[in-house]
Amino acid sequence: MPNAAYVLDMPAKRTSCVVFASPHSGRNYPQELMERTILSRDVIRSSEDAFVDQLFAPASDFGAPLISATKPRAYLDLNRSAEELDPALVEGARRQGHNPRVSSGLGVIPRVVANGRAIYRGKLTMDEARLRIDTCWRPYHTRLKALLAESHKAFGQAILVDCHSMPHEAVAMAGTANSRPQIVLGDRFGAAASGEVVDRIEAAFVAAGLTVARNAPFAGAYVTQTYGRPARDQHAVQIEIDRSLYMDEARIEPNGNFTAFRELLRQVIGEITLIGEEPLRLAAE
Repeated sequence: MPNAAYVLDMPAKRTSCVVFASPHSGRNYPQELMERTILSRDVIRSSEDAFVDQLFAPASDFGAPLISATKPRAYLDLNRSAEELDPALVEGARRQGHNPRVSSGLGVIPRVVANGRAIYRGKLTMDEARLRIDTCWRPYHTRLKALLAESHKAFGQAILVDCHSMPHEAVAMAGTANSRPQIVLGDRFGAAASGEVVDRIEAAFVAAGLTVARNAPFAGAYVTQTYGRPARDQHAVQIEIDRSLYMDEARIEPNGNFTAFRELLRQVIGEITLIGEEPLRLAAE
């Protein structure tokens, strides 16, 4: 259905405990959003993880499901708690202690896109916010929870790979010219996944010739914090990919390297789906 909260690409047979998710690649911009925003279509897309769902589409070929959002991050952020409502944007929302994400305009209903550019002139009603949460946020997370439960039941464990992209400028100042990360893995500094799981994921990217860093500048947000329970054999790892590897960030179009990079990622995805074929040891053991 075109207005569904997500697209689910299921394999013919699930042979892996891994579940891939792309919460920020949605590009179905509702008319209600476009009528309310003060931004152009190109600018409002600046916070979108464009094409990430296409990059990870081969997951089903390797026996793993891929769930992808349909609505854009500028409309509703699936990597936030449903309670992270911004009082500066939503009428009647209460401030709940200091939350730097909400304060900066990046709550569950974002107030800004990249570089702090305001999406709206004026506020949204609480009814508008709740409708977005009920029709997009809840269905997505309900299905994601079910997919992880199915993996755990079938394989004794579940591994969530939460797929994102990062602006090149986010890592341009990190490290040296020869060591800037192309991939950043976030596991909440070990709280969301066992060291062995993260080691295996890192090894898959390194084998493909990519430079990998962990938890800096991105350690993971709501999804990894909520679903990462390594003591219960449920692991969550966020993957951030430098957008310049496969897209023209200014035009929001695939660049000349897109096809080659997608093929490179295909082998990485294949390696990741093999994790869990042998019982994993908890890092604490």
